[in-house]
Amino acid sequence: MLLDGFMCVTKCVALRIRFFFFPSPRKRQALDLQYGRRCPARLIWKWPCVLLCRREGARVILPSVKASCCLQDTMNAIVALCHFCELHGPRTLFCTEVLHAPLPQGAGNGDSPGQGEQAEEEEGGIQMSSRIRAHSPAEGASAESSSPGPKKSDMCEGCRSLAAGHPGYISHDKETSIKYVSHQHPNHPQLFSIVRQACVRSLSCEVCPGREGPIFFGDEQHGFVFSHTFFIKDSLARGFQRWYSIIAIMMDRIYLINSWPFLLGKIRGIIDELQGKALKVFETEQFGCPQRAQRMNTAFTPFLHQRNGNAARSLTSLTSDDNLWACLHTSFAWLLKACGSRLTEKLLEGAPTEDTLVQMEKLADLEEESESWDNSEAEEEEKAPVLPEGAEGRELTKCPTDSSLLSDCGNWQPRKLSVFKSLRHMRQVLGAPSFRMLAWHVLMGNQVIWKSRDADLVQSAFEVLRTMLPVGCVRIIPYSNQYEEAYRCNFLGLSPHVQIPSHVLASEFAVVVEAHSAPRSSLHPARCEDDQSLSKYEFVVTSGSPVAADRVGPTILNKMEAALTNQNLSVGVVDQCLVCLKEEWMNKVKVLFKFTKVDSRPKEDTQKLLSILGASEEDNVKLLKFWMTGLSKTYKSHLMSTVRSPTASEPRN
Repeated sequence: MLLDGFMCVTKCVALRIRFFFFPSPRKRQALDLQYGRRCPARLIWKWPCVLLCRREGARVILPSVKASCCLQDTMNAIVALCHFCELHGPRTLFCTEVLHAPLPQGAGNGDSPGQGEQAEEEEGGIQMSSRIRAHSPAEGASAESSSPGPKKSDMCEGCRSLAAGHPGYISHDKETSIKYVSHQHPNHPQLFSIVRQACVRSLSCEVCPGREGPIFFGDEQHGFVFSHTFFIKDSLARGFQRWYSIIAIMMDRIYLINSWPFLLGKIRGIIDELQGKALKVFETEQFGCPQRAQRMNTAFTPFLHQRNGNAARSLTSLTSDDNLWACLHTSFAWLLKACGSRLTEKLLEGAPTEDTLVQMEKLADLEEESESWDNSEAEEEEKAPVLPEGAEGRELTKCPTDSSLLSDCGNWQPRKLSVFKSLRHMRQVLGAPSFRMLAWHVLMGNQVIWKSRDADLVQSAFEVLRTMLPVGCVRIIPYSNQYEEAYRCNFLGLSPHVQIPSHVLASEFAVVVEAHSAPRSSLHPARCEDDQSLSKYEFVVTSGSPVAADRVGPTILNKMEAALTNQNLSVGVVDQCLVCLKEEWMNKVKVLFKFTKVDSRPKEDTQKLLSILGASEEDNVKLLKFWMTGLSKTYKSHLMSTVRSPTASEPRN
């Protein structure tokens, strides 16, 4: 009767999410949430309520829950069957909870599951692992004394589900390494208290009209409960029926409310099956002894009282089903699995950013170019004669260099050695005045030329500086042995022996950074580990039109410098600040493009718009015009098609 390898899972095309139990929150406070089918993301029912799923490889730090709430270590949701015993009052008969394996399968340390548990998974039967057996309240006096459940002396046949010594039931979901464990009471004291309180409330004060049906109650401290009360026929009970309830407890109120229709339908089906079995037993007993109805001579009241004489009967006796608890285990386990899979979080990122669109377009261009190269090479191989040994290497020099491809893409990957770690690090190395001049030229779209013997140094500098610009504005030639014109690249790396034309050196649209080997007398000690590779260099920043110290500069540059100089902000926070600043100014670029290029508004209206955008200064206008070249083709074509559409050409009222 094992529910092994659950397959009833609702799958989301873009993102597969499953409810999830903390494996070890004290040791592991971060979860890898990844896209794709290979490593599905997982959703905690509410520990906390919302998790933001990010792209593959990212890590999501779990925000802390209330300090007084320790349940996040123990539970997602619990389904329990409760009974109002005429001798002992409300009692929990059977409950199913969700557990995760302490470590992923294949872990090589001493905490990995034992051989018994591995054999258990291979055999596929309902068997208890050693961990569950050790915590079973029926295992010896020591376990019984530590169990939060009631003592055996306080339990009758109607209060007891599993026989003494029964370890319980467990099912493995091999796809997610989740275990569904069923026993009479939760082993954790806090969970026992919560389930006990929900049981009492579901069979006493929290009842619906008619005392049979669904109801919702709870609070943030003790969890929220979906309860469905019902009656089971019993020929020996007062009124020929006994009172039961099935409850589902979780901490996420919104999730539980949204699951109401699903839970109501499935739990109602379980109840109907139990009532149908009990009704058959009841009719059989009534047919065999019809005189039993004379016991109803006493006055009937809607309140439950302790009866004298007849002993309580177990639910297995009332339904005449010896496999009742195994069936309930499979039903409750499936209910937890299906309820956690039917509702999924969707990551709403909004419209894609311009950087994303440009990257997609450039990737498509590279794929087309690669296909054309493959086709042309295949044709040449068919026509060309066999080349002598060594000629192949010489022919490769005719192909486009890596730098030319990278200059078109803007997504080149630097070498492993990264000399400049961040913009803040570069500002510390170059000095504030030199960095401001360099950053000004970068933002204005002027050509930035780095000369150094160390190609890694140049590439790391470009990798840092390119974060200041939109992706569409970046054209890089990482390292070249000859000068390239500004229309080909705005970031150019050169070896020291390359001669730069004089008109470029005198131009106000170019800045040159030279990295010289520092004389031994001027070597300065490294201030930190990051500066060790830079202590042997002297950097000279020159331009035909140096930025005046009193020049205001573009607004975004001033905000960037304010973030870089704020030592209270970490490097990661500064990076996010730069992303926000770029998005802010790209939105202004979009408005200006729509206003000037699409609508063709007059110059006076454009000046008013720039004043409204807070970009009327000369440097801000130059920046907007340069960044306009970084807009994606998709966005531009969308605007143009919108303007040319029939609906857009209709006269405005």
